[in-house]
Amino acid sequence: MRLVSFIDGDRRASWGALDDADRLVDLGAVLGSRYPSVRALLADGALDEARAALASAAGGTGAVGGTGAAASSLGAARVTLLAPVTDPARILCAGVNYDEHRVETGREPNASPTIFTRYPSSLSGTGVALTRPRETERFDYEGELAVVIGRRGRRIATNAALGHVAGYSCFMDGSVRDWQRKASQFTPGKNFDASGSFGPWLLTADEVPDPQALELRTIVDGDVLQRASTALMTFSVAELIAFCSTFTTLEPGDVIATGTPGGVGDRRTPPRYLVPGSKVVVEISGVGRLENDVTTD
Repeated sequence: MRLVSFIDGDRRASWGALDDADRLVDLGAVLGSRYPSVRALLADGALDEARAALASAAGGTGAVGGTGAAASSLGAARVTLLAPVTDPARILCAGVNYDEHRVETGREPNASPTIFTRYPSSLSGTGVALTRPRETERFDYEGELAVVIGRRGRRIATNAALGHVAGYSCFMDGSVRDWQRKASQFTPGKNFDASGSFGPWLLTADEVPDPQALELRTIVDGDVLQRASTALMTFSVAELIAFCSTFTTLEPGDVIATGTPGGVGDRRTPPRYLVPGSKVVVEISGVGRLENDVTTD
């Protein structure tokens, strides 16, 4: 199941899912009194209820549960997709989690994951322009696999970690490189408003048999600049969940971005940065395609 959050032409925020014909079904119109957001749905463990409502719409009624929540084209101009989970309590990001990227940055191997945080305000949905802040000309791309937590847990064992996953998505960890290096922490360079993206949807975990068997590609203006298998992560999805859940309780809706492979613009000769007018795409096999143009503020 592909879950989305969106705003319609009347600026009404809701959430829903795509049916097999890629039509958007407004599940928030039916289930919103109990589950006002995707995060609330996950917190109550109600994915099966959402699947049933989606199946009802796909069964020929043209609406969910007969309430008038009609399916519509995802491409309709009246709908703007947001990040699939708009209000995560935590966005935890793994740095230098592919060996090729570690080598290109000149870093030594780590015995444990490097983790930094992003804020929800730093992320947009697919089709929404990213903002290169006026304070920099070193705005870089980082394509990543995102993991969304579906079941609360603390000190989760590695062999049980995937059982806590609600689903997966694409992530563009837009990086303002000079601000990333103004301090010993990555935070300033990773949190400019609308500098990254997340989406286009949350693909539920039952549709991803092995998160370490996916191909990730980052495409800028038609050129494939990053390409790698998720099998090449230094720390696997399960290991990242286990590590993060040691220092914080993971809650439904929390996001873990799993790191980027080699090929970032800052380490190319000459460097290749995102500029106003650029188009950046993060594509993960079997998961989705996240597309954003770039503007400036």
